[in-house]
Amino acid sequence: MPDRSIRIGGASGYWGESAMATPQLLNADVDYLVYDYLAEITMSIMARAHARDPAAGFAGDFISAILKPHAKAIAAKSVKIIANAGGVNPASCGEAARAVIREQGLDLKVAVITGDNLLGERDEIAAAAPKEMFTGAAFPDKDRIASINAYLGAFPIAKALSEGADIVITGRCVDSAVTLGACIHEFGWSASDHDLLASGSLAGHLLECGPQATGGNYTDWEEAGDISNIGYPIGTVSPDGSFTVGKPEGTGGCVTVGTVSEQMLYEIGDPQAYMLPDVVCDFSQVEIVQAGLDEVHVSPAKGYPAPDHYKTCLTYGEGYRGGTYVSFYGIDAARKAQKFCDNVFVRANKILRGHNLGDYSETSVELIGAESQFGDYAAFHEPREVVAKIAAKHSEAAAIGILLRELTGLGLATPPGLGSFSGARAKPSPVVRLFSYLTPKDSVTVTIDVDGKEITFQDEQGQGFNPAAINRPAPPQNPREPESAVTVPLVRLAWARSGDKGDKANIGVIARDPAYLPYIWAALTPESVAKRFGHFIEGGADAAQIDKYYLPGSHAINFLIDAVLGGGGVASIRNDAQGKGYGQILLAHPVRIPAELAEKLD
Repeated sequence: MPDRSIRIGGASGYWGESAMATPQLLNADVDYLVYDYLAEITMSIMARAHARDPAAGFAGDFISAILKPHAKAIAAKSVKIIANAGGVNPASCGEAARAVIREQGLDLKVAVITGDNLLGERDEIAAAAPKEMFTGAAFPDKDRIASINAYLGAFPIAKALSEGADIVITGRCVDSAVTLGACIHEFGWSASDHDLLASGSLAGHLLECGPQATGGNYTDWEEAGDISNIGYPIGTVSPDGSFTVGKPEGTGGCVTVGTVSEQMLYEIGDPQAYMLPDVVCDFSQVEIVQAGLDEVHVSPAKGYPAPDHYKTCLTYGEGYRGGTYVSFYGIDAARKAQKFCDNVFVRANKILRGHNLGDYSETSVELIGAESQFGDYAAFHEPREVVAKIAAKHSEAAAIGILLRELTGLGLATPPGLGSFSGARAKPSPVVRLFSYLTPKDSVTVTIDVDGKEITFQDEQGQGFNPAAINRPAPPQNPREPESAVTVPLVRLAWARSGDKGDKANIGVIARDPAYLPYIWAALTPESVAKRFGHFIEGGADAAQIDKYYLPGSHAINFLIDAVLGGGGVASIRNDAQGKGYGQILLAHPVRIPAELAEKLD
């Protein structure tokens, strides 16, 4: 196994992110640039575009903003590119990349990986009628399906690199695979090197969201400094699976134990059973240590054999949604906003009945600034300005159009203080739901096309995984009740990061000091977390399903809250449909600590 490390730059975390990372990282002597463009909603958008135009359906800005302006520098510096920019049409993305290379007279090989797109097998899949893997829901109407994609792993990427590819373009693969594929190729890791694969996957997980590892969305956000010039992350990975996270010199942002720990817990469920196509990862004992200014060392993770199925995500349409934001300011702003929203629905419902359209299937009003959504934690002062978000769902686009028309049509009959900044009236948009199920690996054939040379690839079959067999670490012991105690908000003791897993939200909480963890563990019970988020949870706090996990290596806790995002993604009409702000809500949670410990807080 080679003893040299490799430097991988995380250059994109979603479709539409700023293109500033590529030139920044090209000047930082990296060996690889990796780009993650895809999410479930992205796949459905690309699928609709491909249905309208057979040449569309991929991340066009990968071609226009990355390859066209930077291909010559990429070639000159011998940097390898790995991107899941192919979306639902990797072949067209690959042809566009090859056209750029020809136009610029460069000698770069392009590999295109396909096989993840199962939409052509829709009828057979519908006949088998798999159940939704998390909720047990029945298979949706096949005529409403927009996309079906198996989440491929990293070994096809490694194979493409071994065939001499300079640029590897995939369709739907797991986000971390673009990094793990480079590690497998460079270090010769095999399918049985479970700990190494888990460690490379963790490196990919930290890089996949770009500057979220370097100060973006960070609890201590002021430490990030100049975010207009934020540095994108560089993972320097060693053959033993350990790695450091840094950023280019002279850039904004920061790389600390907090930024990296937050990103490790971002959008994961069970940290001891983080399931990927190539390995089942256990991050619970990973240690994260500050190694220098803007440099953090991450120890290897633990891994278990790969599962025998691919997670497969299907998106389908379920009616329409629409809404908008308006503001009210001045005296009684919150009550005025509520009055306005209530009467918008009164008017719209009268018109619905006149057209025999039926009621809205779901409605939502959130008064942002009034803290109306926080129940027992509401502010005790009267806000002088609020933003009202009003939205609804319906099976017919016409019904959403009626709501949007009445939202603007009530403008002269409103209580005083209404304001808005907008152009054209909002329009109805499709509700896109996610349906996840498992596909046996032996039923998916992967093809790798390296500039016309086609290779058929079959993944290792893997084996079933039993979460009940996991050896769980003993939780922190409950601390003794101190003689003198004070109550402080969680933010004084911890960092937090939250995100979405379908209709579930995860909130990772990391103690700033190991000494704080027993008090945090004791204070943050599933019951207290349920109470804080009860207004979001379907059925309220009493119906909450919350899992609590312990990560002793990073002095952290991960909560996974079910049915808390109103369907999640574009299926939701919530203001925060992806739970991105949930960590900030939890950071206000009270924690009792000894008075002498409180005296040592910064």
